[in-house]
Amino acid sequence: MWAVRRATNPLRGYGYSILACRSFSVCGDAFRSGNMQCFRSGERSQVKVDYEPVPERFFDRFTYTKIILGSRCLSSQAGPNAGGDEDQLEDVFSELESPHTGETESDSGDQAKELSGPELSEDEDSALNSVGKDADIELSEDEVGSDDEVKESWKRTIIPLAQLIIRSPAQSVKDAIDRWVEEGNTVNEDVVLEVMTNLRRRKFYRKALQFAEWLETKNAITLRDRDYAARVDLIAKVHGIDAAESYLKRIPPPMQNEVLYRTLLANSVYINSVKKSEQLFNLMRDKGFPLTAFSCNQLLLLYKRHDKKKLADVLLMMEKENVKPTLFTYKTLIDAKGQTRDYEGMEQVVENMKSEGILPDLRVQSIIARYYVSGKSTEKAEAILKEMEGESLKANRAACKELLPIYASLGKIDDVNRVWKLCEPSPRIEECIAVIEAWGKLGQIKHAEEVFDKMAKRGAKLPQRFYTSLLKVYAAHKQLAKGKDLVKRMLDDGCFIGPLTWDAIVKLYVQSGEVEKADSVLHKAVQQSRLKPLYSSYMTIMEKYSEKGDIHSAEKIFDRVRQAGYSGKRLLYQRLLHAYLKAKTPAYGIRERLKADNVFPDRTMAHLLSQVDWFKKSMVSELLE
Repeated sequence: MWAVRRATNPLRGYGYSILACRSFSVCGDAFRSGNMQCFRSGERSQVKVDYEPVPERFFDRFTYTKIILGSRCLSSQAGPNAGGDEDQLEDVFSELESPHTGETESDSGDQAKELSGPELSEDEDSALNSVGKDADIELSEDEVGSDDEVKESWKRTIIPLAQLIIRSPAQSVKDAIDRWVEEGNTVNEDVVLEVMTNLRRRKFYRKALQFAEWLETKNAITLRDRDYAARVDLIAKVHGIDAAESYLKRIPPPMQNEVLYRTLLANSVYINSVKKSEQLFNLMRDKGFPLTAFSCNQLLLLYKRHDKKKLADVLLMMEKENVKPTLFTYKTLIDAKGQTRDYEGMEQVVENMKSEGILPDLRVQSIIARYYVSGKSTEKAEAILKEMEGESLKANRAACKELLPIYASLGKIDDVNRVWKLCEPSPRIEECIAVIEAWGKLGQIKHAEEVFDKMAKRGAKLPQRFYTSLLKVYAAHKQLAKGKDLVKRMLDDGCFIGPLTWDAIVKLYVQSGEVEKADSVLHKAVQQSRLKPLYSSYMTIMEKYSEKGDIHSAEKIFDRVRQAGYSGKRLLYQRLLHAYLKAKTPAYGIRERLKADNVFPDRTMAHLLSQVDWFKKSMVSELLE
């Protein structure tokens, strides 16, 4: 553990040696919590447990365990006012292109994470703002197995009830369930478990919450800790952390256990609330809950985004409490080192990981390879890619979707073509998205369009991210007309238009030099929907305003980001300072604003502040001359 902590020391190489003990004596009680698990779902609903085995007291049923694991029940997708299942834009370009002068912000929606590292998103989510899948629930043998009795149960009860809830208007979900029961149908614990899992897996959080409320009101089942935890999680997603915390206090004291509090912790970390997360840690410590790897991993994930200096503190705490690091622990540390371009430290973390008997999975290998590519370490990146392929890529097909964009980043068109030829006869949706991205990087737009058209001709409804992948290609190559046509096609195909698509549209306009149009489209989209744009959408627009020295527009975007509830304040202030610097205008009161927001300038921001102060001094000097 000491080797891991030394390898992750963010000040290593700068002459400091006391970081590990910097704040432990001050906030030792702040680093305690319970345990919860993270899961990732693989291709075709096959489930892989990436980090820790599921605790028996949380999911204490053996039946349908595969489906439960695939649902990511409590460790991701948290956000205020989430789950806008029914929100659709009737027309993106015809209605959104009209300029809007109002400044009213709509209610915030699903919380989105800021991208970190080269083409790397946060580990806990892969489709953060995609609300819901196709409303139709198909019977998959991967999900229900081959048992005839189980299949019959799904056909007779589980699928019809789930579809009933999904298709019912939001205000009448409970009435629809009442009618379902009056018709003689049974809602028992097995049915509840599977229906709730399907609703959550398809991200119909608001309707899942209404189902949970109906269950509690009607006393339909005996509620246990996992049921209360699911309810807390859904409230956090739909109404926010404060509402979930208030509900938790109303739960019978015997049920207020570790499961509920770690659910709150995961949601708090997801929305990047440092203060709330640390408060929950203190509270869980006071209640005597044990410290586990999951709680430590949550802190590492939080501090990786906000204060990398505290990573060593968490590792010291883990060592003192004899908490063994997991795959997710090392994955987070590797990502943190890669973000700071400390490749030597990243390699040390990998060595420590292997010495503990934990082998890097495909995701960890792809993270390492991407950072090597961004650091121009081509030979090291190629060695990782060869390791990912293994002896037979055909036998290791899961690696294809990771390999395609990385080979493209290296400019290896032959390797992209080789890997795609293996997938092309029976392509999976993730592989298609990866190869569209790869062809886009290589400038092979025609090839990307061919992949898109081939999948579109199959007749099956395609997810939002499939369209968005091609839209990003058009944005990168400034093909505004094709981008518009694609968005109109999305509408014609009945595809959901949400924050991921908005982000691609923003980039499409910005790359085409129309930043004002991008601003107008995004603001109009926000007004028409309860969903919240991605943080990166705001930053893309604000960066262009900063480059132009447009202080008024930069301040406007600054306010919208704040109203949307996003953190990441340091980057926000840096972009704002760049606008003042470009306009050669003093930023009066900026230090007071930083202090009020508890933002402490780093080296980059301190340099910007000194330059802005120079303009102020210059103006005063002119008055005195």
